[in-house]
Amino acid sequence: MRCRSTVVAVVAGLCLCRPQSASADPDCTGITPVSGTGIQLQLVASGLSSPLYLTAPPGDVARIFIVEKGGRIRIVDSGSILPTPFLDLSGLVSTTGERGLLGLAFHPSYGSNGRFFVDYTDASGNIVIAEYAVSGDPNVATPTGTVLLTIPHAGASNHNGGDIAFGPDNYLYIGVGDGGGSGDAHGPIGNGQNTTVLLGKLLRIDVDSGAPYAIPSDNPFFGSMTSRQEIWAYGLRNPWRYSFDLVTGDLYIGDVGQNMWEEVDYEPASAGGGQNYGWRLIEGDACFNPSTNCTTTGLTFPLVIYSHSNGRCATIGGYVYRGCAMPDLRGTYFYGDLCAAVVYSFEVSNGNAVNQLDHSSQVGSGTTIGSVASFGQDARGELYICDISAGKVFKIVPGTTQAVPLPTDTPRPIPAEPRWGLLLFAVVLLLAGGWLIARPA
Repeated sequence: MRCRSTVVAVVAGLCLCRPQSASADPDCTGITPVSGTGIQLQLVASGLSSPLYLTAPPGDVARIFIVEKGGRIRIVDSGSILPTPFLDLSGLVSTTGERGLLGLAFHPSYGSNGRFFVDYTDASGNIVIAEYAVSGDPNVATPTGTVLLTIPHAGASNHNGGDIAFGPDNYLYIGVGDGGGSGDAHGPIGNGQNTTVLLGKLLRIDVDSGAPYAIPSDNPFFGSMTSRQEIWAYGLRNPWRYSFDLVTGDLYIGDVGQNMWEEVDYEPASAGGGQNYGWRLIEGDACFNPSTNCTTTGLTFPLVIYSHSNGRCATIGGYVYRGCAMPDLRGTYFYGDLCAAVVYSFEVSNGNAVNQLDHSSQVGSGTTIGSVASFGQDARGELYICDISAGKVFKIVPGTTQAVPLPTDTPRPIPAEPRWGLLLFAVVLLLAGGWLIARPA
């Protein structure tokens, strides 16, 4: 995230509601499906301290787990917040700026092995991935864990990433920001483009092999003597929230922009790894550094972009809905923006974003919710919104108000060098009284 006021920075950097435990074929017992695409919000928890993340263990339809910025993981069981935290890491976690306890991922076999993983910033600001286990009490974890990976990040308190999730391949994916500050001013090419460091990347590791982990043999830099082998994709600024479609396995990444453009990146399950999403060469679909004539060969452009108009400032990646209650919305990807407290959606058809909608009037953006800090997903695939400023969590449920079409900014490839044939053609059209389409400034 870019530097902002203290409140916005805390919200932007540390509010996440991200599950990775729902099933592609959820248990819908006792759920009455409602036809139609209308939605509304239902309050499920309040009185929380800066709620940052929401998930549930695989198959656990009674409980949801909420991460608080200060280091506690709280359990909501059958609608009530349990008084004792599941885990309290407040003694290990730094919370300045966008730092804090940032992520939680239950192992796909959590029901039998009790293993789970957390992502937090330590007292020095470094990013830590650690493994913990449940105790004999299913509502309390063992307080001592094992550190698997530490990523140096002591300089700036922003752009930590922090999302962790198990993919459909049962490997652990880790989203890491570019090191913070502004403009990825880290070396001659920035951290995002530098494959010798882990910052500005999406990582992929095997936590079921090796000590403390193994590198999957199909990682794009597996066996490299120069690039970090943990890297799955690179060229990211701050991959704030990402998720896998529970049915297709497709990957959606909400990557927060600098000062102009926000983006959602898309990787079909069949694509494999190695994508370069372009930062700091491009922001959204526009040249950033250099500001003109940037080299775009080999880059993967965003699926969706939007500008900072109408008070928008930071994209909050969400999830493809695969729940029980709203069958007509299955296959719809929901996402939002932090500062404008808006909720948007689209579907993917033939690699394009279609049916782009604005749900803000349905969910009461700016009234019911003060900030869309993150989305969440429970074991049934139902979706939630974390409001860090109000200390509340809401569930998206069937409603009667309909969404409206969303005016969109369409991504367009940028030529790596001047295209003289196209330029001449445009000039001829202009002189003939035709039209010329100019890209946004």
